[in-house]
Amino acid sequence: MTERAAADGAAAPSTLCCGPYAIERRRIAAFAAALGDPHPAYTDPAAARALGHPDIIAPPTYLATLAAHAEDQLLRLQPAFGTTEGTVHRGQTLRHARPAHAGDTLHATVHLTTTTLAGRPLLTLDCEFRDEGGARVATTTSSLLRPATAPRPARRPLDTTESDHP
Repeated sequence: MTERAAADGAAAPSTLCCGPYAIERRRIAAFAAALGDPHPAYTDPAAARALGHPDIIAPPTYLATLAAHAEDQLLRLQPAFGTTEGTVHRGQTLRHARPAHAGDTLHATVHLTTTTLAGRPLLTLDCEFRDEGGARVATTTSSLLRPATAPRPARRPLDTTESDHP
């Protein structure tokens, strides 16, 4: 489904397939450097092979960046959500079946579930990553709390006596 179809009143999808995402050595190394993590398995193929991996591995949080891309694609198709202004990122979990390796090509399937919390839309985005053979690599879950759709009631004054004192 296209962004136009969702905007024209067609039902917005709650699931979207994204990718492929090529896992590259240089991007893994840059991500590990940005984290300040000097583990040699992130940059040295021999060190990664010594640990039983076919090539360097991505830090565990690397897939969160790919999940954010997939989530953004799905959220852009949701006409009810318009802007991200006022949205709070409540949390994110990552569950790995195995590390992502340089040379992997991953495909993501992201699924949106919407509930409410304190009168505000609560979005849960589950993003599953699979390799080209279809094996699960990891799943991420993000939780976003959207602004209230209805205006908040006016606040009551603290002083109900209507005096002129602050």
